[in-house]
Amino acid sequence: MARSTGSITREQRRTPLAVAVSAWAAPLLVLTGFAFVAFVPVLIALIGALARARDRVVKAAATALAVTYAIPFVIWQTRPDGAPSLSKDIHPGFIGLIVAASAALLLTLHGVRRR
Repeated sequence: MARSTGSITREQRRTPLAVAVSAWAAPLLVLTGFAFVAFVPVLIALIGALARARDRVVKAAATALAVTYAIPFVIWQTRPDGAPSLSKDIHPGFIGLIVAASAALLLTLHGVRRR
């Protein structure tokens, strides 16, 4: 008799676990004042989703997360009178967008695993 533990094996997982962990870490870092460091999980989520995900919705959600993070990052880098850190210079609206894009990525990952 086969036993079902309810856990997903590595072969059944369509996207790497690092994408899901990064989708959790990015908004957490932005919300806690480490917005500059959040580029690492955003980059991991984008590369992992584009390279390994089979679902186009997951790829689109990861791209949306990367774009919503890249906009304030580029603004911060190009402004001559910018703050010394990204966390001090980022607009609260962009923080909300980053959190929403990360939530969308997590929801799409959850939806893909349920199918």
